[in-house]
Amino acid sequence: MGDLINTRERPDSGKSPTGEPEPETSKPETHHHCSHCGKSFSCLGNLKRHEWTHTGEKPFQCSHCGNSFTMLNNLKRHERIHTGEKPFQCSQCGNSFTQIGHLKEHERKHTGEKPYHCSQCKNRFSRVGYLKAHERTHAGEKPYQCSQCGKSFTVLATLKRHERIHTGEKPFQCSQCGKSFTWLRNLKEHKRTHTKKAPPLLSLCVEGQFPSQRT
Repeated sequence: MGDLINTRERPDSGKSPTGEPEPETSKPETHHHCSHCGKSFSCLGNLKRHEWTHTGEKPFQCSHCGNSFTMLNNLKRHERIHTGEKPFQCSQCGNSFTQIGHLKEHERKHTGEKPYHCSQCKNRFSRVGYLKAHERTHAGEKPYQCSQCGKSFTVLATLKRHERIHTGEKPFQCSQCGKSFTWLRNLKEHKRTHTKKAPPLLSLCVEGQFPSQRT
């Protein structure tokens, strides 16, 4: 008898019994869950960084001043304060900035863009901080209180200006005569005294002559 021929097909790897390629089965995506809040992450490294927000761990320390940060990117941004590096430049005017976010806010001065709008009125703002301060005027919220007299303010900058009344601080100095002022507007008014010409009558008085005395 001749050799018997086995007509049964051997199973071909990657093919179904019909000969068609079997669909690829993707591995189930691994999720790493935060033990503090339950938030899930596909990358273990992202979970570790997230957990630092709960534990308060700040492993990235500035070599200049010792300040510590949770994220490496935050340290990099901070270090530019010490190095003076301003890698983000405005294409319109050439001003440079330490952070890309600051450049974006600045560019809105040129474009006039105001993406943040108040939900209670029609006012729009170029910065989210301006919007937040404005919204307090609707709510009547004044979270910034003077430690000297108890007066409260909607905006922190307004409190800082108010505190100069108590401290006597005069941060605005005239470059021509050295006189200092509490408010910027007062300095601007003062500078006009250097640039303004004396009125004609005042000039005559200085010379010791008056219109009635002129011959």
